[in-house]
Amino acid sequence: MNVILGSRSPGRKKILTQMGYRFTVMDPNIDEKSIRNKNPKKLVVDIAYAKASVLLPKIKKPSILITTDTVVYCNNKIIEKPKDKKEAEKFLRLYIKYPAKTVTAILATNTINKKQKHGIDIATIWFHTIPKEIIKQLANQERVLTCAGGFYIDDPVLQKYVLKIDGTIESIIGLPIELTEKLIAEVST
Repeated sequence: MNVILGSRSPGRKKILTQMGYRFTVMDPNIDEKSIRNKNPKKLVVDIAYAKASVLLPKIKKPSILITTDTVVYCNNKIIEKPKDKKEAEKFLRLYIKYPAKTVTAILATNTINKKQKHGIDIATIWFHTIPKEIIKQLANQERVLTCAGGFYIDDPVLQKYVLKIDGTIESIIGLPIELTEKLIAEVST
């Protein structure tokens, strides 16, 4: 069956390709900031469903639609995409003091039988102290403004400061492989 990734994330596209899927990409283009919830798990699920509801009417052939959302939860705060480089620096400084948890929701939708299944995956990252000049260097990359928490875990400069990860790199990037496979299988039957 046709697979559609409802995300413009290059990291998610790369992971789905590595998983062996041939797929098309659709951009849900929703205002994620208009969807609010103080519970990070509920927030990412709400956003994943909102993305699906925008895309489903546009899909004409039988497909499995994958929509996702990721936030970082750190020191009892939900951290989304930084609004600017200063905020990205602030986030990075926070991660030195407290572990950063990526909270990712995956929603799989079968467009034929309308079956929907979602799941949540959480990964935790602990960082060593990151020098001020490295924080500035990381925050000055344009791409950090496009990802939850303002960092890319696969950045070679940042990787030197990762102390420990509980979870998978794919989960941190926003498409946990095991959960994605499970949900696709569940809606395919």
